[in-house]
Amino acid sequence: MSEYTKILVAIDLSEDSSQVAQRGHAIARNNGAELHLIHVIEPLSFAYGGDIPMDFSGIQDEIHQQATQQLHRFAENNGVDEQHQHIILGRPEVEIHATAEELGCDLIVVGSHGRYGLALLMGSTANGVLHGAGCDVLAVRVGKKK
Repeated sequence: MSEYTKILVAIDLSEDSSQVAQRGHAIARNNGAELHLIHVIEPLSFAYGGDIPMDFSGIQDEIHQQATQQLHRFAENNGVDEQHQHIILGRPEVEIHATAEELGCDLIVVGSHGRYGLALLMGSTANGVLHGAGCDVLAVRVGKKK
C-alpha cells in the first residue's frame, strides 16, 4: 500500500457521511496525511433543466448557506479545520476531480451504496468519481446491510 499525503473525503452530509469520514480519518492518521472534506452542491438548474422560467438564486443561496453550516458542524465534530473544508457548486464528480487535482490529493474517499442493475446504469457519484480520477479512489460501502 502506498503512503498517502493528502486525502480528499467527499461527503453528502447524510447520516452515511460519518462512516465515510471515519475511514478517511483513519487512513490519514495511519499515513500522517492531510485530510480535506468536500461537499458539492448541485445547482437546482441541473435538476430542473434550464427551460423553467424561474429564478432559483434565492433558493440556491439558502441551500448553500445551510450546507455551509452543516459542513462546518460536521468538520468540527470530526476535527477538520476550516482551511480543509471545501463547499463547491457544480456537478459532484467534476468538482471532486478538480478539487483533488488542485490540492494535489493522492486519495479520494467516497461513499457508495453498492447499487446494481438499473440503479447502476443510472450512475452514481461514486461511480463518476472512480472513472476519470487522477489518483486512487476508495469507495466506502454505506447504507443498508443485508
